[in-house]
Amino acid sequence: MSARILVVEDSHSIRRLIRAALESDGYEVLEREDGEAGLAALQESPPDMVITDVYMPGMDGLSLVRSIRALRAFRFLPILIITTESGDNMKQSGRAAGATGWIVKPFDDDQLRQVVARFLKTRGSAA
Repeated sequence: MSARILVVEDSHSIRRLIRAALESDGYEVLEREDGEAGLAALQESPPDMVITDVYMPGMDGLSLVRSIRALRAFRFLPILIITTESGDNMKQSGRAAGATGWIVKPFDDDQLRQVVARFLKTRGSAA
């Protein structure tokens, strides 16, 4: 059974790039456009990992990460933030919210696939 990854990103083109990269490695990809929809999808069909943007309408990515971490069942779920922000302050905010990792846009497909594989392998060995 392949891992299910929830991608929460308001840009259709970025979601499409992430989907193409991850489906080529056999992952099941669920897509949502904002944090509220992402949080609902998390509860409806629990993923093995979440990838989220920071800046989205409504609930932003950092609020989504905090909301996920507040749910006991998802305290250890890998969460990767993909954003244009590369500053240390924003990365620290992401870590403080509970993000597992950070990739800056534009990203390389191979880098994304390697990070996802590493996070999922780590999660599998911790279970």
